[in-house]
Amino acid sequence: MGRRRRLLVPEARAAMDALRGSVMADETKQPNADVADVARQVGVPYNERDNGEMTTRQAGKIGGEIGGSMVRRLIAIAEQQMAERGGPGPRV
Repeated sequence: MGRRRRLLVPEARAAMDALRGSVMADETKQPNADVADVARQVGVPYNERDNGEMTTRQAGKIGGEIGGSMVRRLIAIAEQQMAERGGPGPRV
């Protein structure tokens, strides 16, 4: 499993995990895809426990598309919410 970054809002963990699963299902066209499935599809050797020998290029092939898709989806959600509210909302 890849590293987990600390969320700014820890209560959002379940929603973020659901978003990640949704994006992975959309990107891989497989509803129950995981990192190992994506690695197999792009031809990158992946070990569930230790990937210390993995190159940056290989890691990017696995996570790059998923991460980029998540960012695009999060931006779309934020834009939709701002449009509905008529502005950016309160500053945090």
